Amino acid sequence: MSASPLGKSTALIAYAPFVGFIIAYFINTDEDHAFATWHIKNMFGLFLLFIISLVIQSQIDVTVGDVLWMLCCVLWLYSWAMAFYNQRRGIPFLSEKFQEWFKFLS
Repeated sequence: MSASPLGKSTALIAYAPFVGFIIAYFINTDEDHAFATWHIKNMFGLFLLFIISLVIQSQIDVTVGDVLWMLCCVLWLYSWAMAFYNQRRGIPFLSEKFQEWFKFLS
């Protein structure tokens, strides 16, 4: 059994719906664990993707918005599972972009 990385509980808190990444960000400012920071950035990107899906759903096309919303849910569950299993894997391509784009969350 592998040891849990430092910041695992903060990383799991980051995936709490809607405000989890905000709470995790403030917890992580005191402790500053790289594992938690990675997952906070990933969840922030997922949150923005979720907001985009809601805008598309209400303003452009309901079906496309629903599909994107469901995709966000699946990606959220996958990302949460990766945090639970002590891994820094996330959404292919997007997670690495989230790490580049959201450096201000470090």
